[in-house]
Amino acid sequence: MVVAGRRNPPRSGGPAAGRLAAGTRRLVPGALRRDPQDRWAAVFGRIAGYSFAVAVVSGVLLLPFFRPSMATVVYHGSYSKLDGVPVSQAYRSVLAISFDVRGGLLIRQVHHWSADLFVAAICLRLLRVFFRGRFCGRALPDWLIWVTLLPLGMLATYTGTLLSDDGLSGGSLSVDTGVLLSVPVIGTHLVFAIFGGAPPGHQIIGRDYWVHILVLPALAGALLLASFRLPLRWPRRVRLDPLLPFTCAVLVLLGAIAQINPVWLIGPYQPGSISAGAAPDWYMGFLDGGLRLMPAWELSLAGHPLALGVLIAGLVPPGLFFTALALYAIADRRITGGRPPRGLLPPTPADPANRTAVGVAGVTLYGLLWAAAANDQIAYHLQIPLYTVTWIFRVLVLAGPALAFLFTRVICHALADRRRDEELHGWETGRIVRNSQGGYDEIREPAHRAAPPGADPPGPATARPIVEGGPMSWTGRA
Repeated sequence: MVVAGRRNPPRSGGPAAGRLAAGTRRLVPGALRRDPQDRWAAVFGRIAGYSFAVAVVSGVLLLPFFRPSMATVVYHGSYSKLDGVPVSQAYRSVLAISFDVRGGLLIRQVHHWSADLFVAAICLRLLRVFFRGRFCGRALPDWLIWVTLLPLGMLATYTGTLLSDDGLSGGSLSVDTGVLLSVPVIGTHLVFAIFGGAPPGHQIIGRDYWVHILVLPALAGALLLASFRLPLRWPRRVRLDPLLPFTCAVLVLLGAIAQINPVWLIGPYQPGSISAGAAPDWYMGFLDGGLRLMPAWELSLAGHPLALGVLIAGLVPPGLFFTALALYAIADRRITGGRPPRGLLPPTPADPANRTAVGVAGVTLYGLLWAAAANDQIAYHLQIPLYTVTWIFRVLVLAGPALAFLFTRVICHALADRRRDEELHGWETGRIVRNSQGGYDEIREPAHRAAPPGADPPGPATARPIVEGGPMSWTGRA
């Protein structure tokens, strides 16, 4: 006698899982299926490569119209609100691209969106590879390549935003100047060497221009080629990867309907002023958040002031972050308590729990620093004092990652215990039967190994149920 209905089967198998795997294989092109390690990591990697290609092509189209000069001119152009305002040639050329060149605003926004998507795809690939544990052994060089691509991509995108010489780019240069000046002994020399004199000087846009269009793209392109390991001989049959037109279409759509970096609304850079509510692009938010949260600590060393509030927040977080990413593959065996398993990890990230907890703690820290970059906007919209918001974020930045680590380990261990129980006793079906002694028992289905992709796993037709309790308990196969 069945009293209750059947519950959903576990995620490890079932016809739905087979159909989902088959659908995933149809969506991912054959070129991506050659990667035996992780299909979606390859997807994110190719999206990054195609975004980089779009950024290069759109950047080349913008080159003839941009003037990397800080010489002051009087603006007379299509944007009447700035008519007669002294601006730099770089800023005037950006306005001309946006309003006077046919299709210039579209190409400029596609260029900006492709750079942002490039960094986002790198982050997604690194997250996927990290949580799947595919960065040890032969995969270590590929992991180091993509870890190096992340700061390169961030620098390439950041140097591009500085070229417009608007209020936000000038404010970013002011922050960079403060961070460099906080470096002991050589800080002042670095500033004068980079700016060519007292900041902001008249050479920084020109120098940043060549770094942006030559140095960083060349390094990033070389690393991408090394990661993809393209064949030396041209193949006889070349198939178009569906991700390429899809990525291009999405970037063109974003450039057409989603406004990004409207420099005409911000205005030209003026020393000592910056727009209200200014914030950097999303990939630089964690640095700005650290600068906003760090107390204004200052020491006097041999009669010279040492601004720890700027030095620690501006240099220590990025240095530790990228160093930890690069070296984590070496420390993974000790953190996880043994040699990482070969092949893909199980679908649920329950093992190893320590690696998953470390990753969640890192994401939590990054997210809190990123949100802290908007502490002034949070205080304004929620009508909370700015110092209250700042102190809340200071507490969260210190306590949040530790709590995230502990909670994630608890969840992972609970998932592992549940899967172990299903392997030993089967999974609960919710069907209650009456035994020969008049009592009631629940039927459990035997746990099966995941079926091959596209194939239905063994079902009730090939396996007998497990009845727990009473003399009718049995298990077996037909």
